[in-house]
Amino acid sequence: MPSVQPSKVAARALRVAPAFALTLLLAACAGVPRQSQVERSSGEAVAAVAAGLVGTPYRFGGTDARGFDCSGLAVYAYEKAGIVIPRTAAEQHHAARAVALRDLSPGDLVFFRIRSFHVNHVGIYVGAGRFIHAPRSDALVSYASLQAGYYRKHLVSAGRFFR
Repeated sequence: MPSVQPSKVAARALRVAPAFALTLLLAACAGVPRQSQVERSSGEAVAAVAAGLVGTPYRFGGTDARGFDCSGLAVYAYEKAGIVIPRTAAEQHHAARAVALRDLSPGDLVFFRIRSFHVNHVGIYVGAGRFIHAPRSDALVSYASLQAGYYRKHLVSAGRFFR
């Protein structure tokens, strides 16, 4: 077996070490999501959960797959994405970080005043001007449009709970 001189081994290690260190550094940086990636993935997770619940019956006070009211749907979808939010539409409105309507992202909550002076309805924005909500008794969780006259007229604001 040929012998290797210690000076050649040290020289090779010095040539390889910087490249190895740079590779480790780049791999570590690539594995840490930026805040916008975290935000997007959290919101998209909330929207995906809501989309999977379309067709579920409305149930006053409902917070599980047997049936939902509007705020119970939001609580459930956020909980499945690992985020705890308040129970009622009014509490959610108060606690959420305000988002301009032009800056809506999937997973944001959209708040409405329907025959009331306070926020009493909430939906989960899913993109393209659409949201998912549990509209009323004898209805199913469904999609609706923010541009539709009825919801456009009653829309108050939007809010976000994920980063």
